[in-house]
Amino acid sequence: MATAESEDFAALLRELKDRSGRSYGVLAGKLHVSTSTLHRYCNGDAVPNEFAPIDRLARLCGATREESVELHRRWILADEARRRSRGAAAEAARPVARTEPEPKAAAPAAATGPAPEPEPATPEPESAPEPEVVSVVTDVVTGVVTDAPAPRRPSRITKRTRLVLIGAAVVALAVPAVAVAALSGGSGDDGGPKSSAVADAEETGRTLPKGTLPKPPAPSPDASSASPSGSGSPSARTPSAPAPRKHAPPAADPLAVGVSSYQWDGPCGKFYLLDQKPGSVPKPPAPEESRPWAGLLGGVDGGHLTLQLTATGKTSESVVINAVHVRVVDRGAPLDWTAYSMGSGCGGSITPGFFDIDLDASQPRAKPVGGTQGEAKVPATDFPYKVSATDPQVLNLDVHTDAHDVTWYLEIDWSSGDRSGKIPVYDNGKPFHSSAIKGRPAYEYRLDTNVWERLTT
Repeated sequence: MATAESEDFAALLRELKDRSGRSYGVLAGKLHVSTSTLHRYCNGDAVPNEFAPIDRLARLCGATREESVELHRRWILADEARRRSRGAAAEAARPVARTEPEPKAAAPAAATGPAPEPEPATPEPESAPEPEVVSVVTDVVTGVVTDAPAPRRPSRITKRTRLVLIGAAVVALAVPAVAVAALSGGSGDDGGPKSSAVADAEETGRTLPKGTLPKPPAPSPDASSASPSGSGSPSARTPSAPAPRKHAPPAADPLAVGVSSYQWDGPCGKFYLLDQKPGSVPKPPAPEESRPWAGLLGGVDGGHLTLQLTATGKTSESVVINAVHVRVVDRGAPLDWTAYSMGSGCGGSITPGFFDIDLDASQPRAKPVGGTQGEAKVPATDFPYKVSATDPQVLNLDVHTDAHDVTWYLEIDWSSGDRSGKIPVYDNGKPFHSSAIKGRPAYEYRLDTNVWERLTT
């Protein structure tokens, strides 16, 4: 579904396309995309995953430097809006867990058995002296039952009276159990407060797996020395257990950072290393599909990786990007594989821009360098950068190695007010993998002969 941001992006695309005087078919052929795909871009029905084909389109249409910058800004906002809409749709499709209300505890029955049927009152003949009746005395708090001899009653007790007394004794024995259950209603097995995991398990009716119960807390001196008062109900005598302490979830990062392109300078000069001979390597796809193609063949980035990061704030509050750190996971000898170029028919390459990262250095870092945007030169600009929801920032990185096989990832160091943090950047959930191509056999695909032709590197 089109968004307001994608409509703004498409409007500028249509303006450039109409001004060029070229048809969709001609432009699509030069961009190596289908005519219907380019038509969807210009109608706002789709947003390209990478800016590289749009940058080439702007050049073909004779866009000025200001128009190219504005087009890039609108693409970033449209791409971020598309990601948000996809996340919202996935969240809406997720089934909502229904929680049943916790059943209320049933009141204890007055007696544990069926009520005795009334018997006709018949006079009993006088017999031997009545045996001694034992009164049952129960301490409600401690649950201790004590026997004490009751005084003789001068009158005779009937069989019905005996049954009533027995029922009263059963009720008296049941009261301590109910009182103890009421007193421990807000506590765990050890009398301490319940953990949130236990509370959630009871609330939703789930079975708590073994090993998730909290460790018993140390007994409080006040609780151990307190004694019950002589009167009042059990709930009045014993203070209620404290409610479980809920920890606030960690605050989300105030900005989003993602890879917006793996070859921001176009397909020219891009190589992948494959552990395959030229005869078994299929024809390369369009430039924007080259990375998935190489991934299916088990390839890794060869030599240079022109990586483009896009940082966008989540609110109008400014967030400062202080640095980009390079974290090397592993480094070894370069792979003994064959290099394949993705830039068939390209002209001169674009000057590496913005930041240069040398993976062969003992401690690689992002070094600011000059670059180009359109026909204009861009001077080197070091950190910090400020970003917000309406002011995104693009970081162009030229990551390269000439002598090693390296796995690595990036960390974005940010701060906002009194908050700060680091955001890791991976290659689809795993570290990036780059290997040198210097001295390796290299091939380029010839479209006229449909074969891979040997190059010199």
